[in-house]
Amino acid sequence: MPIGERPFAVEHVASVEVATGDGEAHAFVLYFDAGGVIGRHEAGFGQLFVALSGEGWVAGEDDVRQPLRQGEAAFIARGEIHSKGSDTGLTALMVQVRNLDAVMPEQA
Repeated sequence: MPIGERPFAVEHVASVEVATGDGEAHAFVLYFDAGGVIGRHEAGFGQLFVALSGEGWVAGEDDVRQPLRQGEAAFIARGEIHSKGSDTGLTALMVQVRNLDAVMPEQA
């Protein structure tokens, strides 16, 4: 969808809203070495976890690892039991917002 009207030039750019939220927020770049893991824990914030380079995985309470490749993202809800890691190495952006809600594609 095109970016709405702005008080500055926007040319040849489109956007897709992926999340909305409010409250305390943090952003981190995480560097996972091969075999790196952040173990099972309850998310204190909603998280958007984006693979910038390499490959990794995220797992929910069921411990089933969902692969995450460069350019892909996972949404982790506040309160969700989860873990994340990489078998081969991963650089990821993790954005945490106290109250973060994913925007479903049909809403975008």
